Amino acid sequence: MVKFIALYKKPDDVFAFDKHYTEVHIPLVKKLPGLRQLELSKITGSAIGETPEYLLCEMYFDTKDALDAALASPAGRAAGKDLMGFAAKYATLMYADVASRENINAFED
Repeated sequence: MVKFIALYKKPDDVFAFDKHYTEVHIPLVKKLPGLRQLELSKITGSAIGETPEYLLCEMYFDTKDALDAALASPAGRAAGKDLMGFAAKYATLMYADVASRENINAFED
């Protein structure tokens, strides 16, 4: 399994960001073909105090090919265009392989 991660820094206008994110962006993301799970986490702090991060969105897909296809789809292009329009300066986008309890040893050499 793989996930596409969007990590957002705290926006200048939290209320406007949250409103757009929940009412416009997340409905677009939910249309991604092959999306298996979506997790949203509000960042409340870190082990060393305040952090500039605000929100973490994790989108799970069966394979990297499925993720690539989702991002290239009309739904993926719509979500990407929306993201660039309202949150480009806040977002860092990443891919990750997921290790579960069942395959935690997959990362051993």
